[in-house]
Amino acid sequence: MSDSIWFRTGEATVFASDGQGTDAMPEILIGSVKGPVGHAFANLMGQTAGHTRMFAIRACNQQVRPATIMVPKVTIKSAAYVNLLGGPVQSAVADAVLDSVIAGIIPKDKANDLCIVAMLWIAPECATNPDLDRKDLYRTNYEAMKLAISRAMSNSPSIDELIANRNSIVHEMYDPETGESQW
Repeated sequence: MSDSIWFRTGEATVFASDGQGTDAMPEILIGSVKGPVGHAFANLMGQTAGHTRMFAIRACNQQVRPATIMVPKVTIKSAAYVNLLGGPVQSAVADAVLDSVIAGIIPKDKANDLCIVAMLWIAPECATNPDLDRKDLYRTNYEAMKLAISRAMSNSPSIDELIANRNSIVHEMYDPETGESQW
């Protein structure tokens, strides 16, 4: 039982190239298909208006392993947004999952026993930006997803790290001392 992966969480933020707004901020769960993550995964199979969920696939007929379901954090309001989620972002997430198996971050022998729930951010303005750099959208989502997986699998940050930096870092969008955002 000690080698079972029941419930791991990870997150990462990778910033866009200047002026793109293609920041990536996945928040993920990884765990056994027989445990709470598998239960959550199955429950996410239904659709809700504005929150289209989809599997991460590398290409048609090439669903990635571990099975990964993508859940948008933002309400989808246009086909253009769906095309970004189902295009560069889906490709990036699938490639990051597979490359994490190849790199040994996710054990290959557990690829069919685990599943991943990935909550993903795409800024709504990306869908209406005629100059959007889709390669940068891929890059940020790939790098962030791979980092989130690595953090989940290594339980990072550790509780010791969190305790050590408790009074030396603040949330970028809210500083309790000043009440301001750093952004």
